[in-house]
Amino acid sequence: MSSLPRIKEQKHDIISRHAQADNVKALTQVLTTLASIALLWWAALLSVHVSYWLTVALVLLISLFTLRAFALMHECGHGSLFRTQWLNRAFGFILGVISGMPQYVWSQHHNFHHANNGNWEKYRGLYTTLSVDEYAAMTDAQQRMYRRKCSIATAPFAGLIYVIFNPRFTWLKGSISLLSHIVKKKVAQPNLSIRAHAASFETRYWKSNKEYWHMFWNNAVLLGIWVSMCWAFGTVLFFTIYLISASLASGAGIVLFTVQHNFEHSYASDGRHWDYDAGAIEGSSFLILPRWLNWFTANIAYHHIHHLSARIPNYCLIGCHNEHRDLFSDVTRVKLSHIHKALKYILWDTRAQRIISVAEYRQQMNQAEGSQRCS
Repeated sequence: MSSLPRIKEQKHDIISRHAQADNVKALTQVLTTLASIALLWWAALLSVHVSYWLTVALVLLISLFTLRAFALMHECGHGSLFRTQWLNRAFGFILGVISGMPQYVWSQHHNFHHANNGNWEKYRGLYTTLSVDEYAAMTDAQQRMYRRKCSIATAPFAGLIYVIFNPRFTWLKGSISLLSHIVKKKVAQPNLSIRAHAASFETRYWKSNKEYWHMFWNNAVLLGIWVSMCWAFGTVLFFTIYLISASLASGAGIVLFTVQHNFEHSYASDGRHWDYDAGAIEGSSFLILPRWLNWFTANIAYHHIHHLSARIPNYCLIGCHNEHRDLFSDVTRVKLSHIHKALKYILWDTRAQRIISVAEYRQQMNQAEGSQRCS
């Protein structure tokens, strides 16, 4: 029997008990992460004069700590890492610079995912998971491209585009369009103020002035750091370490996020039948990770609890799961060794309301063709 009805009954008490932010724990997590990144960068830049193998090892550690920085940034966006909201905003911005992502803007999109998790009519994940009908309408070449896009081999490249290229490109493209709009409007209507002309500008890259200025300052600070590091240590050395570590960290993040929602027969409803709690429990996986990797990912493997309530801080997720483990027995477990298999579930079966693999889709097509021949 499903435990979902009991979870619905006890949900309020579970959240009240475990959604207790602790500024000391949060500050310790953030400062140790930032200090470790700074120390590792210093060591990596010096290590090239000692041993390239040492540099490789340090770059891998930088990647892991960058992944942790992103996970903590994500929690600041939920307002759950610190008890004090100005600390969430301040350290969220800093961690966003380290991660390469404008934190406030990203958090608005991410909160939309939380509000609609499991409703695949509204949110289909980072890879924009296709329905079986959309996949069937593709050419063979397009289908191969889609499968490759969703593979673990392309994750570092996808991550580099996601956290390094897109935030810079969209800000630059949007800013140029904004300036062009202001100039054209000022020529046509010189009596109106620049502020008024800017207010009439519409773009899909940001939804408010607040979002734009978060993008602006994230990019300004990050680009300033890039210039300073290139001047101090050399462009080739800096960007070699930076791009490799950023692509590995963001690629790992994309893989972890994907398998927390795309796995064998995970919940994938349409809007009419969608249920928030079902999306959290049946549409989120529980990743069985080694303790050290749970630390680097800020316990995000306990994703079912995180989606039950994003108000529960990462340092309370394990305790919450252990205390109520009988309620979470239905949650799908995905082991580290099974991640590659989980990534094969990249199609939304709109009729069965679940996520299936390409192999299952092909089996369905073969069965349908067989039935037609028999009839």
